[in-house]
Amino acid sequence: MSSWLKRTALAAAATVAFSSFAVAQVTYNRGNTGEPETLDTHKTSTVQESHILRDLLEGLVAYSPKAEPIAGQAEKWEVSDDGKTYRFTLRNGLKWSNGDPITAEDFVYSYRRIMNPETGAKYANILYPIKNAEKVNKGQAKPEELGVKAVDAKTLEINLEAPTPYFLELLTHQTSLPVHKASVEKFGKDFVKPGNMVSNGAFKLAEFAPNSHIKLVKNENYWDAKNVKLDAVNFIPHSDLAAGVRRYEAGELDSMDELPADQIKSLKERFKDQVKLGPYLGTWFFIVNSSKAPFNDVKVRQALSMLIDREFVAEQIWGQTMQPGYSFMPPGVGNYGEPAYMSYKDQSPIDREEAAKKLLTEAGFGPGKPLKVEIRYNTTDNNRNSVIAIAEQWKQAGIETSFINTDGKTHFAHLRDGGDFEVARYGWIADVNDPSNFLFLLKSDTRGFNAGKYNNPQFDKLLDQAAVELDLKKRADIMRQAETILMKDMPWIPIMYYGKSNLISPKIQGFVQNTRGVYPSRYLSKTQ
Repeated sequence: MSSWLKRTALAAAATVAFSSFAVAQVTYNRGNTGEPETLDTHKTSTVQESHILRDLLEGLVAYSPKAEPIAGQAEKWEVSDDGKTYRFTLRNGLKWSNGDPITAEDFVYSYRRIMNPETGAKYANILYPIKNAEKVNKGQAKPEELGVKAVDAKTLEINLEAPTPYFLELLTHQTSLPVHKASVEKFGKDFVKPGNMVSNGAFKLAEFAPNSHIKLVKNENYWDAKNVKLDAVNFIPHSDLAAGVRRYEAGELDSMDELPADQIKSLKERFKDQVKLGPYLGTWFFIVNSSKAPFNDVKVRQALSMLIDREFVAEQIWGQTMQPGYSFMPPGVGNYGEPAYMSYKDQSPIDREEAAKKLLTEAGFGPGKPLKVEIRYNTTDNNRNSVIAIAEQWKQAGIETSFINTDGKTHFAHLRDGGDFEVARYGWIADVNDPSNFLFLLKSDTRGFNAGKYNNPQFDKLLDQAAVELDLKKRADIMRQAETILMKDMPWIPIMYYGKSNLISPKIQGFVQNTRGVYPSRYLSKTQ
């Protein structure tokens, strides 16, 4: 080859190399503590799924970087004087990821689909404020009678049963995310698979490799695509938190959304301000199967609760990233005030233990007949250490404990689908900042979430009263009465109030710590 040809070839190679570098994909490798069971927004129920779905899809209202409700697919809305009618105006030129136009009818279809009992949505009741939603979901009305209608292609009207102060925030929840009608009808349950799924959010689904990663790529048809800085996001499950830290240190993860609590001190020393800690609006529970003997005895449930040293678990196991929890709802819930605490909140551990032993004796248990408890939990380092510590505390009163642990997807599906258990680990993070979003979990007709089959007519009646009470102070008082009942019946045992721990690489820009634990990837960027 002549020297001229060699120089030309080298120049061409350099140009190609430079071009490849210039267009190199910016990929965010985002740790996610669990594997999603589904990407069907109308069948989802976990926080881990919501992170992915909010990147793929966008509702009428979205979240800001601070997790505040802002305009999403709707550019504006009007509310009637009586607070019962919302009229949304969609943005101009909205498109699905396949180029189809987005219209108000897409939202009508989506809301009718989640309420249709044939869909089997476990989370449908969160949208019961919409007129006739509960009736439709229970088969007492047709989907067409739902209080949602398209006025025209760009205008959607939603009518409510009663004024709902948190309704706009409710629309940020994954149950309000739309689905693409043609894809659902063509592919059925497979509409969520790569190649089939059509989205309207900042990203679209490219790959789903179970136990490895879920890859999203930028959606060029998103209305705000010009401001989306990432080319791709890989959601990588890491239920083994210690292993997740090692992957982060090796550069395989750019962030983690839960950290091993027993390593918090060393992580702060090693990673300094890359460790982000803050409050999180949620509660860490044990669900007790109230329908199963001997756990249908309130004395047994109260004894189990009294014997738990919450300060020890929060401080020693969770490294003070959590706070001891003595109420069903964490402090700071909107439209509420101070929670209803357990009556023994301020008793000494010794006094509590004596009272618990007395209750166990009255329930028929003692040295010759120990209470036996099986705890079911989803496997993470923090959960494992917590349930073992609590079992040791119960042992002081002669309680014998065994364990069943599975991955998060299996664990939550077992509870949601009515599987058998005695005591089960559970966590609830607020979908909307309102007491109703906690208390509805234990209403007797709440499918999918009332896993312990709790049934108290007085509790149900109070929630029904609160649902139609327009005075916020009176409404809060009614709900506090309901929470007081829970603190006596103890169908779910509150143990800790959540704190949020994140590990964020310096390469990731735009991260804002917030009490909702919501960090949409559309606001983030990554330096190379």
